[in-house]
Amino acid sequence: MNSSDFILTPWESKGDIDYTRLVERFGLNVISDDIRRQVADAAGEDHFLLRRKIFFSHRDLDVILHSYQNGPGFFLYTGRGPSGNTHIGHLIPWMFAQWLQSRFGATMYFQLTDDEKFYRDSKLSLDDTYNLALQNARDFAALGFDPDKTHILINSQHINTLYPLAAQAAKKINYSNTKASFGFGNDTNIGMIFYTALQSAPCFLEKRPVLIPLGVDQDPHFRLTRDIAPVLRYPKPALIHNIMIPSLTGSSSKMSASSENSAVYTTDTAKQIRQKINKYAYSGGQESVAKHRQLGGDTQSDVSFLYLWMFFEPNDSKINQIKEEYESGSMLSGELKQILIESMVTYMERHQNRRESVNIKEFMFDETEYKNKMRR
Repeated sequence: MNSSDFILTPWESKGDIDYTRLVERFGLNVISDDIRRQVADAAGEDHFLLRRKIFFSHRDLDVILHSYQNGPGFFLYTGRGPSGNTHIGHLIPWMFAQWLQSRFGATMYFQLTDDEKFYRDSKLSLDDTYNLALQNARDFAALGFDPDKTHILINSQHINTLYPLAAQAAKKINYSNTKASFGFGNDTNIGMIFYTALQSAPCFLEKRPVLIPLGVDQDPHFRLTRDIAPVLRYPKPALIHNIMIPSLTGSSSKMSASSENSAVYTTDTAKQIRQKINKYAYSGGQESVAKHRQLGGDTQSDVSFLYLWMFFEPNDSKINQIKEEYESGSMLSGELKQILIESMVTYMERHQNRRESVNIKEFMFDETEYKNKMRR
């Protein structure tokens, strides 16, 4: 793989992601300034993840806005494959989804695909992935979702509702397209081949349009879903994509839940966060203090700055000041890391307190209630 190539799939990231090329490769629509203003006008406020283009592309976001303003509205859906503890990269689309729910009053469905991670990882049992799903669910619920409008589904537990919808999708998705989308071979187990149909199922829980905030690596699943949704007489799911948060060790790969030194987890202690940032966070600083004072640091590659910009410093004035001081050389790499550590520790301690106090039963999908609603 030469320096201009990269790989990005739902399960793998290699190389530096060129988002301009990714837009062309996936056939995405870049979020224009105009549609960003439309979202802000409809929501009553702007969001820094849109303003900074962390959410950078979409499919049919304009359709969602039209439905909200002139039609039946929309619901939200996102999810997580529970292969390990939640890390900060997972929180980005969830945090944005919570904002969307609060501003638009939308119902939220959150799918935990414990089956998919069981199929994918030979080291994990189905009990393992289910227990991880419960832990990930606590992180999701702790972000401030409305329990009356939020429904968490775990595939192995809510299959009675999901399977009939997945079966309809599976009948319309052919193996040729699935193989082309994911590169499946003769050694791919049939659970993985079927999996996209099950991930499609929450798109069909309601007849209204659905908006899915997600990392752009998950887009291939929903390209297939969008192809077959009209055949099943459902609206095409709309998507809004965020860029991938880089690994602690640098931007050449996304943060991974299975690599402890590449990720900061929501379960990390303040001591662990300090150690990880100081030891592993890739620096864009120069090789000596004198050279750094002269040339300044590179904010485009410095992981501490990128984490502040993408997540931990939503205030534009503050992030711009940090950027100016670091690039001018007046702020050193160690000082930048300390700013991130303080922000991250404060956020994580608050999140962990909320996480412990969450009543997860309030958020769990109620199959009986759903069936009764569908009969009405």
